[in-house]
Amino acid sequence: MVGQRFIQLLNNHPWFEIAWLAASERSEGKTYGEACRWKLDTPMPARIAAMTVMANVPEGTAGAAGTEGELPKIIFAALDADVARELEPKFAAAGCAVVSNSSAFRMVEDVPLVVPEVNADHLALIERQSWRRPSANGMPGGYIVTNPNCSAIGLVLALKPLEERFGIESLFVTTMQAVSGAGYPGVASLDILGNVVPFIKNEEEKLEEEVGKLLGRLAGGRVELLDAKVSAHCNRVAVEDGHTECVSIKLRTKASREQILAAWAEFAPLAGQRLPSAPEQPVEYDASPDRPQPRLDKMRGNGMAATVGRLRECNLLDWKFVLTSHNTIRGAAGAAVLNAEVLARLGKLDVKSARPDAVLV
Repeated sequence: MVGQRFIQLLNNHPWFEIAWLAASERSEGKTYGEACRWKLDTPMPARIAAMTVMANVPEGTAGAAGTEGELPKIIFAALDADVARELEPKFAAAGCAVVSNSSAFRMVEDVPLVVPEVNADHLALIERQSWRRPSANGMPGGYIVTNPNCSAIGLVLALKPLEERFGIESLFVTTMQAVSGAGYPGVASLDILGNVVPFIKNEEEKLEEEVGKLLGRLAGGRVELLDAKVSAHCNRVAVEDGHTECVSIKLRTKASREQILAAWAEFAPLAGQRLPSAPEQPVEYDASPDRPQPRLDKMRGNGMAATVGRLRECNLLDWKFVLTSHNTIRGAAGAAVLNAEVLARLGKLDVKSARPDAVLV
């Protein structure tokens, strides 16, 4: 499902062009239309449907990117962690910018785990990666950049403006995660219909540790993790798209309701950078008593904004609220595309045009 979102978001992207598709031996040699069971609510692009799926190794790119043997500049990777652990370093070593949705390298010390509105400065870590060493022709080598777990992204968007202004001492979060987060065919209907599954393998561990890295501080070439306690409960629910999270938070400095609302409303760290995928308002507050809801709010900011609501005092900590974000757009493919846009703006991509509105991969 994340791979299909990549296709959907990149098909008419003003900066990037899909030049190469790859998958396992099961799909290699087929057209994408033959290999893919398309599940999105927009048609599969005809040009992409006709593309041949190649072997998922750097050697399999020969002739695919326009010039014989030329590698794509960017690899947008939507791989299982075990496969990513083997393949992503090979593409980085071959000189590609690997923008990954996989969990395989998220917590590796020199690999940036990035949500641009939250910690774009962590992208400096790529210069410490062994793959980044210049090649024989003097060109910079490749690198790996990751985006976080689908629940962590929406959560840290809501937390970042609060952490900046008030600090965070402890955090308790319960997630209600859509079935699309499990991929296709995902969770069996007899397991999920009329039910809640209170276990998603490794999800709670990922969420707790990734929040610490995302909200941590870059110092001395490494990330100092956020000094806060984080506890997570993760549940799978019978929702197609959109993760909902109930959050309770204890702040280091007391804040009023008006101060918290102002922090969210004024949070616009990417304003003026003209990034195609960046929402104008990354955190939107809905004052309705029964919002946010995934069905109604997941597509705010073209699926790239987090919606928060129900801000109220917490009897155990300080404040509590509810948030919703789109798990396969903001929480996956869209997050990776936005990371690539920021890398282009920073001059970290070997692009064919110097014009920022015409980056080609």
